Amino acid sequence: MATIFSKFLTEMDVTRSLVIPTNFMGLIDFEKGRVMDMHVHDDAGGLWMFRCSVQQNGIVGDVLCVDWIEFVQHRNVKVEDKVIFVMEDEAMGGRMKIEVKRKIRLFGQDIWADVK
Repeated sequence: MATIFSKFLTEMDVTRSLVIPTNFMGLIDFEKGRVMDMHVHDDAGGLWMFRCSVQQNGIVGDVLCVDWIEFVQHRNVKVEDKVIFVMEDEAMGGRMKIEVKRKIRLFGQDIWADVK
């Protein structure tokens, strides 16, 4: 599996839309002003469709805005969780997968656990 993008989530990411600078999405071809659907699989085998569009951001340039609020609510995703988009290898059909991790403290150690 190859990591496409990962990010620690902000308040905007979990309440409005996931914002990804387009320079991180090199494996996916997006056109400014165009709306498209991104199909991703979660670790439970579920298929999710996220509506995406490229928008201008004055600070970082073009960003990919991902409408994923249904997923956020279903998985109880929170600020400071980490989202990871990976591309599975060709043997797995070359599909995109989403993972969400949350830092928890266990026996005095910080570990990253899957958010289910």
